[in-house]
Amino acid sequence: MKSYDPWSPDFVADPYPVFERLREERPVFFHEPTEQWVISRYEDVDALLRDRRLGRSYLHVASHAEFGREPEAEFLEPFWNLVRAGMLDVEPPTHTRLRRLVSKAFTARMVEGLRPTIGRLAGELAEGLAARGGGDLLAEVAEPLPVNVIAEMLGVPTEDRPLLRPWSADICGMYELNPSEETQRTAVRAAVEFSDYLRGLARSRRDEPRDDLISALAQVVDDGDRLTEDELIGTCVLLLNAGHEATVNATGNGWWSLFRNPDELERLRADPSLVPTAVEELLRYDTPAPMFERWVLEDITVAGTDIPRGAEVALLFASANRDPAVFTDPNRLDLSRDPNPHITFGLGIHYCLGAPLGRIEMAESFGALLRTAPGMRLTAEPKWKPGFVLRGLEALHVEC
Repeated sequence: MKSYDPWSPDFVADPYPVFERLREERPVFFHEPTEQWVISRYEDVDALLRDRRLGRSYLHVASHAEFGREPEAEFLEPFWNLVRAGMLDVEPPTHTRLRRLVSKAFTARMVEGLRPTIGRLAGELAEGLAARGGGDLLAEVAEPLPVNVIAEMLGVPTEDRPLLRPWSADICGMYELNPSEETQRTAVRAAVEFSDYLRGLARSRRDEPRDDLISALAQVVDDGDRLTEDELIGTCVLLLNAGHEATVNATGNGWWSLFRNPDELERLRADPSLVPTAVEELLRYDTPAPMFERWVLEDITVAGTDIPRGAEVALLFASANRDPAVFTDPNRLDLSRDPNPHITFGLGIHYCLGAPLGRIEMAESFGALLRTAPGMRLTAEPKWKPGFVLRGLEALHVEC
């Protein structure tokens, strides 16, 4: 039996047997290599995501020294300045204020209004793959769609869009467990370059607004309050990173799940009306972001285990999404599963702001491929990228 080892290629390729054993035998345990308390049951993960005694950050209540942590290296300052200017790694009241302001521009109506554009882009990518007789579904469909959607939404000029994907990938490297110094320095470089680019774009849109999200964010005012330039840039970077990396992995993982479950794939091909529930089930079945971290701001007790203030917990979303206490026959892919209370997008105040956009992108992408390449099949078993926090395939080669 494999053990919990987020750096092991075998574990990353199939962590679910380990998760099953953890839920049964060690639902809360301290993992020394990462210095994290690992939480695997749905009930506990659900509760902790809503518990205000935990946070994405602790710097609003304590210093690094008070939490027994080493100060961040000086060379990382540009990276953390960028990240903490957005809402992902901050807590109330800063998080509350940022989310309120961003939500005034990034509205459900605005996201739904993108559906025709998303459908058109997804259709063009699917048609291109089919016309070539196949190829790498990840590189040719899954990756271009979300980056082009976000670029369209933000108002990034077409000629600059190839810059976004490398910046996003380099910045997200910092979210893996214990990143190397090389990975950290690469993330800093990408953060500086992306910030400088967006700063110029934001200033031009403040002076000459257009019909795009950067302009809308620049114009948002709530009771005299507005986003600073740094906050606007941090928000845009967050939208790209969260909306791109997770969607690419969700699409690749989803198709790999379908190819491994041919009866369900044939069911979907025969009844495309299943696409909405299929998207939810694919997000549950092979979660693209299997683990999220939280800091313990006050002493807590989880499943009878005391966890002290200053500790870090690793919440295993992917394990929770396979918990038989919540999901009937959880290791079976069921594209009509209902209800399906998966927690892939999180819960509580940090629930993913881009969840509606991600759902639309997946629905339009899967729908386009089902229509355009109904006989699409796998030509080689894929390999997994080494990351666990953002878990996805290196490539997915298909024939149409």
